[in-house]
This record gives sequence, structure tokens and C-alpha cells, in this order.
Amino acid sequence: MRTILLYRQDVCRTEFTAQVLSCEEYKGRYAVELDQTCFYPEGGGQPADRGVLDGQAVLHVKEDAERVLHLVEKPVEAGKTVEGKIDWDFRFCQMQHHTGEHIVSGIAHRLFGADNVGFHMGEELVTIDLTVELTAEQVREVEYLANAVVQKNIPVEESFPDADALKALDYRSKKELEGQVRIITVPSADCCACCGTHVVTTGQVGMIKLLQPQKYKGGVRITVLCGQRALADYNAKDQSVMDISHQLSAPPAGVAQAVRQQAAQLEELKLKLAETQDKLFGYMVEGLAPEGTICLFEEGLAPNDLRRLAAMMGERRNGISAVFCSAEDGSHRYAVCCHGTDLRPLCKAWNQALNGRGGGDKALVQGSVRADRKAIEDYFAAL
Repeated sequence: MRTILLYRQDVCRTEFTAQVLSCEEYKGRYAVELDQTCFYPEGGGQPADRGVLDGQAVLHVKEDAERVLHLVEKPVEAGKTVEGKIDWDFRFCQMQHHTGEHIVSGIAHRLFGADNVGFHMGEELVTIDLTVELTAEQVREVEYLANAVVQKNIPVEESFPDADALKALDYRSKKELEGQVRIITVPSADCCACCGTHVVTTGQVGMIKLLQPQKYKGGVRITVLCGQRALADYNAKDQSVMDISHQLSAPPAGVAQAVRQQAAQLEELKLKLAETQDKLFGYMVEGLAPEGTICLFEEGLAPNDLRRLAAMMGERRNGISAVFCSAEDGSHRYAVCCHGTDLRPLCKAWNQALNGRGGGDKALVQGSVRADRKAIEDYFAAL
């Protein structure tokens, strides 16, 4: 590497001066190479550092062979001495999450033989992909032990073992490595080949929270939040619980039970409403002509209600029984029933005539049309 990597010497350093080795046009911007830098280039699943160089924002930092290139909007003269400053809040957040990922992955590997085969550090969260489909209880165990490592405030160790020492070392790596290998060790938690930035001691990681374990390619994808991000997530969810607690007049610890009770009450009310609605539908059908084509317009019916009313009409009368209900977007939802007639070709025809879509079986079809009430009534009157 032609550029001296100052973040390897002191990961907490935020400001530096450097000499510009070269400045080249690059995809509408300028790629500046320095003799030394504090900026971490994107790599190893970790995004590049942010900050300022020679008074302008650094848009991206990337490795190119033996060079570290800083992308900026305006050219910088080769040979010039420039000042750089990284965004420390962003860097420290990356350090926390990268170290937290090491701890979590190392513990998951030790306990369950799970290998980390995917690692992504995004703007808001970090995800890791493990080869073993861990249960929710196992994820909670990993989280508990990871936070225990944080609380011990263990030094995070960096080493560059020679080839013989590396062969004898039990370390994690997602690919075969050549040349000098950098090993990051968190005693009692992890030993891994890594090029990223990490905190000095595990206590700096802050709280580790594991979220949303999801099945993924035969294993599991876990979201990891550390430090301030974990605290922000807790605060947001705590506020949600307090809002629900207030709405339901239930203590925060009892909101889950209160929601379950309210859901049960709602289901009971839905059943009673359906029974009452069926009685009303029955009275409506009794007043209809027993034969011929009928087209009703009823407001406020859900799709299932439309279907139930049309089906009841079809069972108690002969001929085409159609029910329409206007929707907020200006269309009309429909359900049409007729026993003894295959409705599918008719449905295709009125969908074409009335700018609609839908379908179903021989006796009952559902869908929607983009036509006004008169056009619909005229069409069905012609049937």
C-alpha cells in the first residue's frame, strides 16, 4: 500500500495533514491519492469513512490496487499539502458495530457451529447471515453472552501473525487469504481475519441488541444494533408501548395481554356483525324478483360482504345476481353469482366493456370495473 494508513496506527485519530500524490478525473468527480490518510476505504462489509479533505466533502473512499482514493467534487493540485478530518460520530458508530458483529458471530460459531457468510453495515443497521437456523431462544442466548463480553470491557487485540503462526491459529475467515493477514481477537469471544476498524475495548461497543431473526438460505439473518442505535431503537419501542398503554388504559407490562383481549373482543363483534348482516341480506333477497338479471348497488360493503350477498342471492333466485359497491378510487367492486350458467365468459366480456378485471369459478366471480353506475346498470339491463 503506497498510502500510510493512519487509522491502523491510531483508530481514534480524526485529523491529519498529507501530501497529494495524484489527482485524477473519475466518473465526473476527482480521485485524490494521499501519502497518508485517516479515512477508511470501503471494504470488508464496512462503508467508507465520511469527512472533509482540503475544505470539501469526501464523497467516497475506495481502494484501487495499492492506492487509497478519496473522491471529491473539485480537483486538488498534486504536491499540495492538505488537511483532512473524518466524521468521528460516523466512524465510531462503524467501530462499535463492526466489533459487535465480531462478538456476536464468534459466540454463535462457538455455541452452535454457525458460520458468518454475509455481513452488511448499512446507514441504519447491520445484518449478519449465519449458516445455522437459530431459534429465537438461541438468538437470545447469543445476545446475553455478547453483552456479558461488552460489560467485561476486554481489550480488542490486533496482530499480524507470520505464515507458520497463522496455520496454527483457529480463526474465522470467509475466504482463503494470501500475504500478510490481520487478525482481530476479542478474548473469550472471537478470533477473525479482518481489515476493518474496531473499538479499543469491548465496553465502547455499548449495548448489543439482536433484532428480527429471519430464515435465510437455510440459515438465519440477524439484525445487530449497538450503542446509540440500540438505545434509539429501545426508546422508539418504549414510546410505542407507552402510547398503546395509554390508549388501552393498561399498565405497560400488560399491553400484550390487553391487545390479545381486545383482539378477541373484536373477533366476537365481527361474528355478531356477520350474523346480523346475514339476516339483513336475507330480508333484502326476499324482496327481490325470483328470476331474471338483478344489479344491486350497496355502499360500505367489504369484498367478503359483497361475495356473501351475491352468493345468497344466487342460492335463492334464478338468473344473474350482481352486487356492486363504490370504492375510494372511483371504481366499483363487484360480486356476481348465477347457478346453472358459466359466468366466466360473461365476466370476461363485461370486464372488457366496463374497463374492469376479475374472475372466479362458473357460479361466482369477483372483481372491479372503472365505470359509472349508469354504464354498469345499462350493461346488466342488456343482459
